[in-house]
Amino acid sequence: MSTGELLNVEPLDLKFPFELRKQISCSLQLSNKTENHVAFKVKTTNPKKYCVRPNTGLVMPRSTCDVTVTMQAQKEAPPDMQCKDKFLLQSVVVSSGLATKDITPEMFSKQPGRVVEECKLRVIYLPPPQPPSPVLEEPNEGISPKVSFNSRSFNGSSEVKRQFASSDDKSAEVRSLISKLTDEKNAAVQQCNKIRKEIELLKRGGNKSQGGGISIIIVIVICLIGLVLGYLMK
Repeated sequence: MSTGELLNVEPLDLKFPFELRKQISCSLQLSNKTENHVAFKVKTTNPKKYCVRPNTGLVMPRSTCDVTVTMQAQKEAPPDMQCKDKFLLQSVVVSSGLATKDITPEMFSKQPGRVVEECKLRVIYLPPPQPPSPVLEEPNEGISPKVSFNSRSFNGSSEVKRQFASSDDKSAEVRSLISKLTDEKNAAVQQCNKIRKEIELLKRGGNKSQGGGISIIIVIVICLIGLVLGYLMK
């Protein structure tokens, strides 16, 4: 803060968070610490780059006035983010009946008997504000999800065990059925062999009666059943 005889100026550095292709503004506060009316004027070394509102004005006794400085959007950043632009704020005591529209540049020219106070201001470029960093989860947080995950793992393991148990039961049933069919096949084969021998005996005895014919038919049917069962067991 500048503590001149007429005005206090705060801040003395015009700080702009620099961003390409974006207008950026900052403010000055002028405080009149006298009982006089004080006129001011703001000048800059680069008037095409900045807009000052108001660039001239009056500060009443023991009062303040805010000045806004806007930097026009820039297409490129300066080397090393260093700015050589300067501002100069001039202030002078004026009569109490003077209006803002009556302020002229000649009032700030240095002449004998006129005190023109000057305050130089620097321009500083600041890096643009960074977005907040994501909050990392504490190691002791998230206990419930872990418990839930373990519970799901346990349930999944039980389900797999049940599936294997069910598979084992089915395998046992299949093995039992195969064993039963195998026994029936063997029995049928034995029966066929026995009947075949009987047929041979009948042939030798020359028995051509009706009963012999029926026996032959029964033998053929039983043999067919044995063949079908043998095919199913392959």
